[in-house]
Amino acid sequence: MVTLSDVAKRANVSKMTVSRVINHPEQVTDELKQMVYEAMQDLNYRPNAAAKALANNRTQIIKLLILEEMDTTEPYYMFLLTGIANELDKHAYSLQLLTHRNIQIGESDGYIVCGMRSKDAPLIEELNKPTVLFGQNDFGFDYVDSNNESSMERATAYAIEKGYEKIVYIGIDVDEPFAHSREKGYAAVMDKHGMEKCVYRLENRSRYSAAFIRENFDEFPKNTLFLCASDRLGLGVIREIKERGYSIPEDYGVIGHDGVFLDQIAYPHLTTLKQSIAEMGAACARMVLKKVNESGKSQGNELFETELKIGGTTRNGSD
Repeated sequence: MVTLSDVAKRANVSKMTVSRVINHPEQVTDELKQMVYEAMQDLNYRPNAAAKALANNRTQIIKLLILEEMDTTEPYYMFLLTGIANELDKHAYSLQLLTHRNIQIGESDGYIVCGMRSKDAPLIEELNKPTVLFGQNDFGFDYVDSNNESSMERATAYAIEKGYEKIVYIGIDVDEPFAHSREKGYAAVMDKHGMEKCVYRLENRSRYSAAFIRENFDEFPKNTLFLCASDRLGLGVIREIKERGYSIPEDYGVIGHDGVFLDQIAYPHLTTLKQSIAEMGAACARMVLKKVNESGKSQGNELFETELKIGGTTRNGSD
């Protein structure tokens, strides 16, 4: 059986250092942690989670609370779960998945919350554990999210650079910070270039964006680009434009937002703003563990930049 001494010898550090890495990683430099983690992996050493929990008066469990209905048609949450679970595993933590109906089942050291809406703020305030949100909020909760404003700024600037004469923004019709930030990014760049803003807000379903195009198509001349706040909205726009016999990207352009899966099943492939979902999941795990180790001290927020992933729905893109 591999022991703590074996790990210390392989990493060329003391047993005390290995113990500290396992039990109090926040007290150790990243370089030392990496050395010890590599030694543990090489030797297939797994810390005794029960002993660690007992020693630290912890459960070694983080709860992931999902407050919205999960969509099984795309692997958005699978990427998120993978990022969170892999990071927690490095610290000998387990992940417990739950919904708003079973929040109080079992003990934990902290929470990661996804899909929060403004109405959920009282519920989150009552958790009484270190908590981190996956998603921007205006209630002062620590969070990890994409930089939604700069994301749409990048997309709008790209559309202008490609010579589209009219840029229509199709947002998600929810009164939430992420939606406001995306629309704000679009508006800022349009104002900067002296271009007329054209904003619509729809429920986040492709059938609604398709119906919108069908009912208002005469308002949009050729060389219009539709900048959509989600790939789902973008799919509906593409489908209806093609149904009407027009070509993408020759006649019209479309840009989505998310880049998780739906952009790849669109034809042509959707130009989109790709979010780093797994990486953000890992960041949520690191943040909540740091908060646990620092007795609930606020960690602020961490924003991730999106990648403008060029597909075949904008000029000079690739199919």
